[in-house]
Formats: sequence, structure tokens, C-alpha cells
Amino acid sequence: MTSEKTIALLVAAGMSERMHGELPKPYLQLGSESLLRRTARAFLSHPGIDGVRVVIRREHHGWYKRAAQDLMMFPCVVGGDNRQESVRLGLESIAHRKPERVLVHDVARPMVSAELISRVLKALDTHPAAIPAMNITDTVKRIDANRLISETLDRKQLYTVQTPQGFHFDALFAAHQRFKGESMTDDAALLEKAGSPVIMVEGDPDNTKITTPKDLEHMQTLLSLQTEIRTGMGYDVHVLKSHDMDTPPAQQQIKLCGIKIPFTHFLVGHSDADVGLHALVDAVLGAIGAGDIGMHFPPDDRKWQGADSERFLLYAYELLRGKGGEIVHLDVTLICERPKISDYRAQMISHIAQLLKLPNDRVSVKATTTEKLGFTGRGEGIAAQAIATVRLPRG
Repeated sequence: MTSEKTIALLVAAGMSERMHGELPKPYLQLGSESLLRRTARAFLSHPGIDGVRVVIRREHHGWYKRAAQDLMMFPCVVGGDNRQESVRLGLESIAHRKPERVLVHDVARPMVSAELISRVLKALDTHPAAIPAMNITDTVKRIDANRLISETLDRKQLYTVQTPQGFHFDALFAAHQRFKGESMTDDAALLEKAGSPVIMVEGDPDNTKITTPKDLEHMQTLLSLQTEIRTGMGYDVHVLKSHDMDTPPAQQQIKLCGIKIPFTHFLVGHSDADVGLHALVDAVLGAIGAGDIGMHFPPDDRKWQGADSERFLLYAYELLRGKGGEIVHLDVTLICERPKISDYRAQMISHIAQLLKLPNDRVSVKATTTEKLGFTGRGEGIAAQAIATVRLPRG
């Protein structure tokens, strides 16, 4: 069995009672993706993390499957009745992988940064446990049963604790087995109770936990301040040619925005000549300043002859994701007299949305004619223009 040195255990098995909504908290949207997906990507993209496992509620599996689709994680595991039990079950599920270290993180902290993860990992080089924490800056007072102030506490020694909390796996696993059945609110408390030293590293003020709807509103605002909106434009044209006389009727078709449409002509050009997807590729590449489709997939390179244009769009999308970006909206306009696009518009939208894991309302497909004018009006070719709106981290 391959040993993953460091595994991140993401806890998403809570009841979300204070959110007062039908959708459980881990699957609520922050920006264009769920809290769970955003949090998981932060750990999957960190070079110090060798694997990720999520602990969920059994009844949430359908939501989890949609949120985690295409993410390269270990299969999820079902949690318990409280946080401590959920973490223990998660640890037991990865014990056979023999990790050296484990990071335990609440999915409800979706703004965890790579820098914070690195600080925790570095501390584990010299300590069996490390937790991020923030010094309390407000004055803290103790009150009695009558809500009268009984004491003013020294805030210099008071800290609020965050996750991810990092541990040598064997130490945390042993503590969970030893104190099974108790209900600690964080894993460091188990190590403390076992007499094991826990070091503190500097936390991150943005790494707050979403507990109430107002917290989510605040996080949406914070996200908008940390990102910038960019747009890119794409334009493409391909020539139309008639099918050969011996082409079977079933094969007489054209491909636009990934959808095959019965038609008397076909498009000639790069790859499968899907003019709609090519325009979208250039729009996404333009939004991130990554050149155009020809730079990445030269038309004179024979290996792209007949290639599915979906590969190009997914490539551009992964370049965007690699920069920490996400698609806000895609808008493509097909310019032709024929075929009639309105009959296939819904299929095109659904196909592009599914390909890029987007809601349908983030994709627009339109069509127009040139009133019989120009090469498109004469039926000599089809043109497409596209605009991609993306969100990227500032700086």
C-alpha cells in the first residue's frame, strides 16, 4: 500500500442548524462554487498535501457527489453524531494508508490560504501538533448568572483557534482511541488532555468560520474584495462545404457548441472545426492573457486534425483554474443563415455547462444572421464570437 505522507481530513458532517436553510452548509454557494468544493481545492492544490478525504453525513451523499465531481480525492467517509466522533471515523478510514501527518480542517472555513497550510505543516517538522490561532484584540469580561461583570480577563493570553490543525498521525489517532466517547470541540484538546505539547502558529483573519447566514454574506463580500473580474473576447470563422454524394444521410451533420446537428454541409478547419467552442476557447484564454487557440494547438500540427474541440475548451478552463480563477459567465453568438440554431440552443447551453461544471444560467448561446450579407449571408461559412467573464485573485 502506498504511503501518503500528509493527508488532509475535511470535516463536513455537521447539522448546519444555525444556517436555517434546506441546503446543508457545506453545499451552499460561495461565489460560483460550494463551500466544500472551494475548501477541497485549497488542499488539493497545495504541494504539501498528498491526499484529501472528506467526512460527511450519510444523508448528504447526493449533494457531496455533485459538489466533489471530478476532484481527485479519496472516497468520502460517513461521520458520527458529533465532531470528535466524525474525526475519529475519518482517521480510522485512512489509517491503512499509514500517513505521517494529518491536517484536520472544517469545511466551513473555505477561505483557508496556502500560506496558512504551509505554516501548520512547517511547525509539524518540530512538534507533534500545531494549531493556527488569532490573538483576541477586544477586551474580554466574565459575567455571572445575573449578567453582571465579575472579572476582566487578560486578553494577552487569550486566542481564538482556527483550523487546519496539524498532527503527527499516530499521536492524534492514539488520542482519539484513548478518549473515545467524549465530545471535544477541537482535536488539539485531545492532545492537551493526553499531555502532548501543541504549538501555536499565526492564524489568518480571513480564515473565519461560516456559522450563520450573516457569516456567509460577509464571506461573499470578502471574496469580492480579494478578486477581480476580467473579460476576454473570442472570434472564429470556418468555411462550409457540402458533404460528398456518397456520405450516408446519417453522417451528414455539423458540430456547433459540442452538439451534432443534421445538415447538408460541414465545417472545414482546425480539429473538428467547432466554431462556437473555438470562440469560447479564445475568450477564456484572452481573459487570463494566455494568447489564442493557435498558440496552444497549432493548426499545422497534424495531431490535432479531427480532434474534439471540447479538449481545447477544457484545457483553457484548467489554465484558468490553475491561476485560481473561476468562470462567472460565458456568452457565445453564432452567426449564420443556416442551420436553425434555436432548435438546438438549449442542448448547447446544457452541454457547455455540464462540460465546465457550471449552472446552466452561467452560459448563454445566441444566434443571428447577417440578413443575407457577406460570406455568412451567402452560406459560405459560419462565424462565432464569444465573451468570457472570469474571476481571478488580485495580484
